[in-house]
Amino acid sequence: MQWFEELKKSMTRRYFFAQGSHAIGWAALTSLLGSPLGKALAAGARSEPSARPHFPPRAKHVIYMHMVGGPPQMDLFDYKPVMNDWYDKDLPDSVRMGQRLTTMTSGQARFPIAPSMFKFEQCGESGMWICELLPWLKKVVDEIAFVRSLHTEAINHEPAITYIQTGNQVTGRPCLGAWASYGLGSLNDDLPTFVVLVAKSTNTEQVQAISARLWSSGYLPGEHAGVSFRTSGDPILFIQNPPGVPRPIRRVTLDGLKALNEMNYRLVGDPEIHTRIEQFELAYRMQASVPDLVDISDESESTLRLYGDEVRKPGTFANTVLLARRLVERGVRFVQIYHNNWDTHSNVAGRLPDQCRDIDQPCYGLIKDLKQRGLLDSTLLIWGGEFGRTIYSQGGLSKSNYGRDHHPRCFTIWMAGGGIKGGTIYGETDDFSYNIVKDPVHIRDFHATILYLLGFDHERFTYRYQGLDQRLTGVEPARVVHELIA
Repeated sequence: MQWFEELKKSMTRRYFFAQGSHAIGWAALTSLLGSPLGKALAAGARSEPSARPHFPPRAKHVIYMHMVGGPPQMDLFDYKPVMNDWYDKDLPDSVRMGQRLTTMTSGQARFPIAPSMFKFEQCGESGMWICELLPWLKKVVDEIAFVRSLHTEAINHEPAITYIQTGNQVTGRPCLGAWASYGLGSLNDDLPTFVVLVAKSTNTEQVQAISARLWSSGYLPGEHAGVSFRTSGDPILFIQNPPGVPRPIRRVTLDGLKALNEMNYRLVGDPEIHTRIEQFELAYRMQASVPDLVDISDESESTLRLYGDEVRKPGTFANTVLLARRLVERGVRFVQIYHNNWDTHSNVAGRLPDQCRDIDQPCYGLIKDLKQRGLLDSTLLIWGGEFGRTIYSQGGLSKSNYGRDHHPRCFTIWMAGGGIKGGTIYGETDDFSYNIVKDPVHIRDFHATILYLLGFDHERFTYRYQGLDQRLTGVEPARVVHELIA
């Protein structure tokens, strides 16, 4: 032990603290190992939430209704009466300004203006113009904030949906719901923090692919990925025990799998192994919680009437948004709903009325239902697509029908509840609903505003990956749209 005696003689206080800079932290961790927190850390279990809000959140939950395909803003919310005088006239070059087009219209000999065939009405104290196809939404317009000036660089569906869901056109990044799960954690141990529902549209002329990549956790821990619930049959495949396997036997089986996985974790140290363990345990708990969730027989007749006649049919948009309310009521943080067939390249006259019937009364019902339950103030509602549509017609044009191509330069979304200032109209487009003339809102600004409502500074809300502090809004400038916040 002579070397140890020599070390003690040469050890100065400064040297000790320089070499043992983490000693106090390790000592604190050692003292915790006897507590529940310490045991959880020692076992590699996740702690919830993974991050902490930077300030008190305005919204505790989000229901994001994504209209897959891109709703035509000038046929729904962005009223452009001047276009009636431009029927079948060519879109001026001074308006288009060389914008690139999709291959579906780039070869057209001309770009004839197609004014909206639908009537509009100015509604509520806000004076928001609403299309005649949305008579129920008119009744709650003063609960809603409309953003007419959202814009994106993506012009095709897959990159555009990926962009608005994950903040990047390249797949593989965490989506907004995964970030919310990572930041806020769970309020219910028996249900996922982030749930995805895909509603069935009445009209199925031109549906788009909806990929599970859209609810991926990306580089965040796998536990933050969305859990997709089916809209008919068992909400989750294979969640129920097979015939002849009672619940006690399933418990023994899971305990054995957990022991094997823990052995594997001690060998390789992969944190995703603990994610797998937690998912097995969550699925076991969901066997009891999910059947109660999807059984709407306990809802009052007055509540069901709010959502309309289709609410009793599994998989309809009405049924899906009612399930979203039930999920939020049980503590689920983020519910993502997809509704397909908004890609109106043709037959707007035949398709748009069907689409609006699907979503109109259910959106009204959701707002009214949440409000009367005291949940609207803490639940942020978002409705919109991945881009807008062109004022010029794709293909044939008549007074009674037309089609519209993709348009990324401006489109309209609406938000309600969760700290949003109802009755607000933000942003303005030109007479052609083609370019933004006032208060542009980029997708990055949209994301920064949502994170702000959830209690996060988007520049500080990061996750270390591949040597970089990654964030939803990326590295380009983004701002919170405070004008939308109550």
